[in-house]
Amino acid sequence: MADRIEVLPLEAFPAQVTENIRYGDTDRQGHVNNAVYATYFESGRVDLLHDSLPLLEASGCQFVIARLIVDYLREMHWPGTPVIGTGVLALGRSSATLRQAVFQDGICTAIAENVIVLMDMKTRRATELPEMIRSDFERLKLAAGS
Repeated sequence: MADRIEVLPLEAFPAQVTENIRYGDTDRQGHVNNAVYATYFESGRVDLLHDSLPLLEASGCQFVIARLIVDYLREMHWPGTPVIGTGVLALGRSSATLRQAVFQDGICTAIAENVIVLMDMKTRRATELPEMIRSDFERLKLAAGS
């Protein structure tokens, strides 16, 4: 597939969070269901944004996901503790593009690219990233060529 997202090593991601695979996350084939990966990627995004959330909520803004592209590379099985790596790929006026990956036992099982948009809670419209958030995101950018 020509538009497949590049696989990066776990060490390339500035933010990492560990999850637990629940037995109920598996499907009839005995592997983690594809829908569960979206939850893992959400955990990675929330972990990345955690320090900024109080400031955003106080300002009447929050991030919403606008796009999620996932490439499934390998099966994951219960039991296990996957690690989700997250990094900022690019910044827009009101958005950030994130690159993420899920690893089990050091092996990348899925990769994602997603776009989050800062939304004003009153107007329900995109709003410009504050300089403090932009600075935080710059610090969490993936290395050039990632």
